[in-house]
Amino acid sequence: MNARIAVVTGASRGIGKEIAAKLAAEGCHLILNCKTSGPLLIEYAAQLSKRYGISCKTVIGDISLPATCRQIAAVTENFGRLDLLVHNAGISKTGLLHDLPESAWNELLSVNLSSCYQLCRHLTPIMIAQKSGKILFLSSVWGLRGASCEVAYSASKGGVNAFTKALAKELAPSGIAVNALACGMIDTEMNAAYSETEKQAIAEEIPAGRIAAPEEAAQMALLLLKAPSYLTAQIIAFDGGWQS
Repeated sequence: MNARIAVVTGASRGIGKEIAAKLAAEGCHLILNCKTSGPLLIEYAAQLSKRYGISCKTVIGDISLPATCRQIAAVTENFGRLDLLVHNAGISKTGLLHDLPESAWNELLSVNLSSCYQLCRHLTPIMIAQKSGKILFLSSVWGLRGASCEVAYSASKGGVNAFTKALAKELAPSGIAVNALACGMIDTEMNAAYSETEKQAIAEEIPAGRIAAPEEAAQMALLLLKAPSYLTAQIIAFDGGWQS
């Protein structure tokens, strides 16, 4: 059986980096993307390639821009197929809504939500042609429940969840599964703004009693990517029972 081809966005750190490692260990050839940590990603891709004997290409650029997505599509077409698309890249902004500049709102919606459109617009034709594939979006429990002082972020992830469900119905006849992993509190750089005291307070709210590691979220993502294709249009919460 030929090795699978996978695209992972936001792959230079956190959950995306861990997902890339797990897919490489499975023997997948990778196309990895990030926006601002190009040298780190290129070095990481070389490490994965050497360790697992896979091809690991990089595309550095803003995933919300059509040009970046066209680059990813071009690299993917050189492989001749696309089996897995994991869209992990995203940003967060906290604070009161009336203090949020319009530019910040537009940036967050562009990076977190419009990027889903851009990626799928350029990459799903490859999956449709081959009548197979799996798409996984990294979302958030705040997209399900909403969070005070994270209105823009919650709105963007709520949009991702709706996008997931609608696209899944559109692509199911082509044998393509589309799901989202709605993460709770994960120990990533995105959450580094929280103090240790704040993190401890959050951990005490979580029934599991702790904040999850990025590796755990990646492990869950891999399970979803390995699930039967009949699992589609689902938003799977991964939050230790916190917001469930």
